[in-house]
Amino acid sequence: MKKSMVYTRTGDAGTTSLIGGKRVSKTHVRLEAYGTIDELNAHLGLLVSGLMDEDIRAVLLQIQQKLFVVGAMLATHPEAETNRLARALCEEDVAFIEQCIDETDAILPSCRVFTLPGGSPAAAQCHVCRTVCRRAERRIHALAEVEPVEHVVLSYVNRLSDYLYILSRKINLMQGVDENVWQNT
Repeated sequence: MKKSMVYTRTGDAGTTSLIGGKRVSKTHVRLEAYGTIDELNAHLGLLVSGLMDEDIRAVLLQIQQKLFVVGAMLATHPEAETNRLARALCEEDVAFIEQCIDETDAILPSCRVFTLPGGSPAAAQCHVCRTVCRRAERRIHALAEVEPVEHVVLSYVNRLSDYLYILSRKINLMQGVDENVWQNT
């Protein structure tokens, strides 16, 4: 088996190929969308590497798998869309994130103030993931303004940022670290 080439030189002129073969500018909103999902996945990998709780790690690894699907869906030109990708992310995946939010929120003390990003290193990294996720959501919505995007992608990424917020609180609680709250002075 021939080893694949890491470099192809085909992008040197500022374009790249989408799934389906269409070439677009590397500054295209579609690339911003799936590139930010890729960035989020990398930050999640860093978060996972610093966590000891196997249950949280398992959830985050499952999310990373789904983010690869989201990235592939976004990297696919609409005219080349395949049913295989559309079935790889579904409403049950959104429901899974909602279930994780509900289960996590149930064990947390009530919070009626804004929390500052931080606390333990893992919770702080979780906040980085949350903010990158929010940026990814904005980039996906920008794409949806000009080209079709599966609604489930928008729902999944929106719920994921909510989960990452609540997870940061859980991590601080588990590690015995107080949350810093915003002082409106």
